[in-house]
Amino acid sequence: MTRPPVRLAFLMTHPVQYAAPLFRRIAREPDIDLTVLYQTDLSAGAFHDPGFGRTITWDVPLLDGYRSEFLPSWGEKDRIDLWQPFPRNLARRLTRRHFDHVLIHGYSRPAHILAMLAARLGGVRVLIRDEATPISKRRGPLNRLLKRLFFAGIGRLVDGVMAIGRLNGDYYRQNGFARPRIHPMPYAVDNDFFRRDVGDAGASLRRRLGIPADAPVILYASKMQARKHPDHLLEAFLHLRQRSLAVPAHLVMVGDGELQPRIRAMAAGAADIHLEGFRGQQELIAYYDMCDVFVLPSSGEPWGLVVNEAMNRAKAIIVSDQVGSGPDLVRSGDNGFIFPAGHIAALTDALEQTCRDRAQAQAMGQRSLEIISGWDFEADIRGLRQALGI
Repeated sequence: MTRPPVRLAFLMTHPVQYAAPLFRRIAREPDIDLTVLYQTDLSAGAFHDPGFGRTITWDVPLLDGYRSEFLPSWGEKDRIDLWQPFPRNLARRLTRRHFDHVLIHGYSRPAHILAMLAARLGGVRVLIRDEATPISKRRGPLNRLLKRLFFAGIGRLVDGVMAIGRLNGDYYRQNGFARPRIHPMPYAVDNDFFRRDVGDAGASLRRRLGIPADAPVILYASKMQARKHPDHLLEAFLHLRQRSLAVPAHLVMVGDGELQPRIRAMAAGAADIHLEGFRGQQELIAYYDMCDVFVLPSSGEPWGLVVNEAMNRAKAIIVSDQVGSGPDLVRSGDNGFIFPAGHIAALTDALEQTCRDRAQAQAMGQRSLEIISGWDFEADIRGLRQALGI
């Protein structure tokens, strides 16, 4: 007899541009009946993003190709924090639909802990997925002890955890989860979307910005936040200027946020520094195409999915040792470099190595493409099926 599809609820706070294509992929599995439960539609249209410091609208579909519901909620729906929005009748929703499993993104919100408890009492198996790693936040001895006690509590409610990468898996093990309860579900992007042919968009962008065809291009594309350290990259670039490159490099910075005024002040009058503001995912592909090396110098970065995106355009990658994707995706000297976070001289050296020899940077980019080819939604499906027992 044919088994009925496994009924899976995926609980999210709001629609996310990175998650939507994954949901579309899961929905194509004939033996997984997926319903995504959202607690607010805040990001489905134009909304104010505090990280970017401006109102944005995503240029990719967030709700197409899979079943979703917006839960009624208490409290304000125009912001997302620890308590808000708080869904009404969540316990009834999980059990009334007779889901077999619920996968909850994020474990610390009170609403999500309530969902774990309700699911457990209703006979629904609980899986959790989160971004936390040993390096994503500074934790003293007391904080680490409290975290262990917290996980000892919710560990009784959870059947399994989905590890987005090596450091995330380490974090769960450090907090008491045995290896059999940890399932791989890599943090991936829609590789096909970021690999699609965009013609000469990169070359056209170079011409618009006035960047010579033979000039090395360094790209930053992320929020202009203190923990992302775009100022560290800009400072390293200013040092790079003092080193004798055959062709001077250009720095292109994409994004908005709290550090934007500081970045603009540091870059004032510089013809080789290009500040492009916020760009949607459709536009970003041309920026990836144009660059020789992509840089994410963050500290406390749980993952950094922009790294995946740039790798899909076959680019060399430079990240700090505080970027969560580094141990899985960046192999120093092979497809890029990992430098100590905050070490401007080391970052400058990495920039020089990739900009001095563009052929080497191109070879590194090809290795990036090979590495990211196995870090995809198909790997997510394999890990999810393992966790669902199918």
